[in-house]
Amino acid sequence: MEAFLISTGIVALAEMGDKTQLLALILAARFQRPLPIILGILVATLLNHAGAGAVGHAVTQLIGPDWLRWILGLSFLLMAGWILIPDEIDDEETKVTGRYGVFGATLIAFFLAEMGDKTQIATVALAAHYSAFYSVVAGTTVGMLIANVPAVFLGDKMARKVPLKLVHGIAAALFAVLGLLTLFNVGDLLPL
Repeated sequence: MEAFLISTGIVALAEMGDKTQLLALILAARFQRPLPIILGILVATLLNHAGAGAVGHAVTQLIGPDWLRWILGLSFLLMAGWILIPDEIDDEETKVTGRYGVFGATLIAFFLAEMGDKTQIATVALAAHYSAFYSVVAGTTVGMLIANVPAVFLGDKMARKVPLKLVHGIAAALFAVLGLLTLFNVGDLLPL
């Protein structure tokens, strides 16, 4: 349960103001059909994060526990810094044509936008850290939905009222704490 809750919380906070949240706003404004957009986000995230979780799980099989602890600890600390850098969305990421329908356009756009994104890399690290593939993938997916579903429904109103610097600061602090706990092998958070 811990892996699910931490994965959910970290990704939900990390996604605030992320390019995929901006993409959700753009798709909602363009198509004005929330249900297929949300389903597209869900399927794209499940596919993307399942692949990332599989990579994280594979890493735990290939790397010894001492090396893994250092790699993950440093990765979490790097994620803490990366979250503090504001995201921008490229025009190319929003040019998925309507020929795929709202669901297809959302699925393709979200899947591509998540490639190499903070939350995909966080999913790899969390899956490696917790060795709990299903809990991590479910948690990161729920975190994505927590951040993006309100964006689909509330659009610009939500974006203007949420203090993104504070949210990013909290997410960065969580990653930093997780990184330090991992490096120093402290507490019940660490299965290593």
